[in-house]
Amino acid sequence: MKMGFRKLTAYIKAFELAMEIFGITKSFPSEEKYELSDQIRRSSRAVCRAIGEGYRKRQYPKHFSSKMSDADMENTETQVSLDFAYECHYISEEKYRELIEKSEEVGKLLNHMIENPEKYIPRT
Repeated sequence: MKMGFRKLTAYIKAFELAMEIFGITKSFPSEEKYELSDQIRRSSRAVCRAIGEGYRKRQYPKHFSSKMSDADMENTETQVSLDFAYECHYISEEKYRELIEKSEEVGKLLNHMIENPEKYIPRT
């Protein structure tokens, strides 16, 4: 049963994307292990971490928005890594477009959270 931040659509979609990226990077060349593979895994997972951290501080709207902004920054970093993966021919154009689309959706959800922190304040 999902509780707390795990119920947020942004978290669910970001987590699914991070897991898909994890699976895909297993096929990247070994020379990319410490550069591209580790980095894209790290940034995609950081989106989820920032959402979880921000959720715990949601009673403070500015802090919440700041953490969601951190998540959005990591999401953008993930997109840059996807650009490299595509240009280096590690993923197909179809997979690239699919992953970018999922990342853009996460970004839109995060942007909504950044602009509307009051919707996430805990009710007493």
